[in-house]
Amino acid sequence: MKFLNDMTPAHDLTYSDVFMVPSRSSVGSRLAVDLSTRDGTGTTIPVVVANMTAVAGRRMAETVARRGGITVIPQDIPIDVVADVVDWVKKRDLVHDTPITLTPHETVGEALNLLPKRAHGAVIVVDWENRPVGVVTEADCHGVDMYTQLSQVMSASLLTLPAGLDPRKAFEMLHEGRHRLAPIVDEQGALVGILTRTGALRATLYQPALDASGRLRVAAAVGVNGDVAARGKELLDAGVDCLVVDTAHGHQEKMIAALRAVRALDPGVPVAAGNVVTAEGVRDLAGAGADIIKVGVGPGAMCTTRMMTGVGRPQFSAVLECSLEARGLGRHVWADGGVRHPRDVALALAAGASNVMIGSWFAGTYESPGDTRTDADGRKYKENFGMASARAVRLRTADDTPFERARKALFEEGISTSRMYLDPVRPSVEDQIDAIVAGLRSSCTYAGAVDLEEFHERAVVGVQSSSGYTEGMPLHQSW
Repeated sequence: MKFLNDMTPAHDLTYSDVFMVPSRSSVGSRLAVDLSTRDGTGTTIPVVVANMTAVAGRRMAETVARRGGITVIPQDIPIDVVADVVDWVKKRDLVHDTPITLTPHETVGEALNLLPKRAHGAVIVVDWENRPVGVVTEADCHGVDMYTQLSQVMSASLLTLPAGLDPRKAFEMLHEGRHRLAPIVDEQGALVGILTRTGALRATLYQPALDASGRLRVAAAVGVNGDVAARGKELLDAGVDCLVVDTAHGHQEKMIAALRAVRALDPGVPVAAGNVVTAEGVRDLAGAGADIIKVGVGPGAMCTTRMMTGVGRPQFSAVLECSLEARGLGRHVWADGGVRHPRDVALALAAGASNVMIGSWFAGTYESPGDTRTDADGRKYKENFGMASARAVRLRTADDTPFERARKALFEEGISTSRMYLDPVRPSVEDQIDAIVAGLRSSCTYAGAVDLEEFHERAVVGVQSSSGYTEGMPLHQSW
């Protein structure tokens, strides 16, 4: 990457401070751009879901990996639960989604509680041998008594598709039958999944992030306190594909000791660590054994660190400096935090990041772990909270004495609870990924780049005023 007119910025910059100019390009199609990364994580799109409890769960991990990204399961989740999540994700199909199932005798109220858990928006009604006999959507439940049995409202006119069907053929069958979705069944007619028309299309446009055995990838985090080596070994034994050693202030002795303990396990998977914002921090973490360094202090939507402490750094400059140092050491950088629009993802990659971590942006989606709620105006939302907030601290210190928990609770630095509204146009994480990938592919064609490494090499970035940033906003932006 270079700055426009070879200028040297007089101060540190964040994403809204910069723009990218187009260059002469021979890339004829956005679909010709390869978005796979080279940091060893196996991601085919540069998206990592941050290890936030309100964001990263099994549904998120399954869905994002199917589209080529990877999700980091948080460090405050009990190890047996993490192991179960990893095992569950690795058993998911590479094309069709996991169905929600109920029996004909269960009720509309039960269906309405489950429908917001999946973006496909359907409950498959099955018999006692797990064969589909009907489909229920939210529209079927409008104006119906909550105790009405599903047999009374379900649509029994079913199109079923066989497991293993080519996605293009599946789309054609759905289109010809005027069906939005269909249950997927095995040779015995038992339900194994669900596929929508859009899901079939996406299966032809994305490559899943797969391990050596052809299963979906998933990562997990460990903190720097306690027996880091023991926790790390348990995560590795559970089959995680990337181990993330995580703390807000990554440039400290505890992190270095934790990294050395993890590296001594000979993990066999990439080890990411952070967070830092300087070249010196990158050198120290790389020297202690990190393959990937997480960059970002204070840019997150739920983080109050900068306002509380004055500590942090504008994210674009932090990623730029840290990526340059990491590349010289044969390491990689994840840009962690501060992305709120597709343009920010592109700019982080132009600055040299191999992957971009996204947290709060994905909290308001069907796939995040929280329950969908409705406000007084009928708008759907989920609750989100920062990982240094009182709520997150309480989760991480559940085994401490009441006195120790009370002491630690005095020092939270994140917003405890915030409403993240579901975008009515893009309510699913897959919808958000579509927007990110579309923007990034276009950015690459503007730079004349066929892959992310060439994108970093060819990107030309300028510095703009706040008025310049405002000029680029549409009158009715939907991000």
